[in-house]
Amino acid sequence: MEGSGAILGRAAGMPVARVACVAPMLWIIGISIVLTTVGRVVVETAKPSGDARSDVRDKDINRFGGYVGGMALAVAMAVPFGLAMAKADPFWIANAMYAAFVVWALASTMVRLVAYRRGI
Repeated sequence: MEGSGAILGRAAGMPVARVACVAPMLWIIGISIVLTTVGRVVVETAKPSGDARSDVRDKDINRFGGYVGGMALAVAMAVPFGLAMAKADPFWIANAMYAAFVVWALASTMVRLVAYRRGI
């Protein structure tokens, strides 16, 4: 399995944009999908979300987290859009898109956690 260390290690003496990055990025995306699925199964096993204890507050927090995450994604996607308009190497555009999706996931998750802790 390869990661960002493998990309930087291969770049010895050449521009990073010239290093093959498709396989490591696909590995990272695949691993994140598997870990997300496994994590969701573990959480659902411990506390099912379809039970009758779900209330309006839970739905509001979920909606609020999705809203903030969507706004973070919209703002973060301006970077790869700008890179594409500037005709940057596909390496940088792809990594900026991946980073935008990471920002989206982290923002929506953190907002939900804080909302549960402090309330909306």
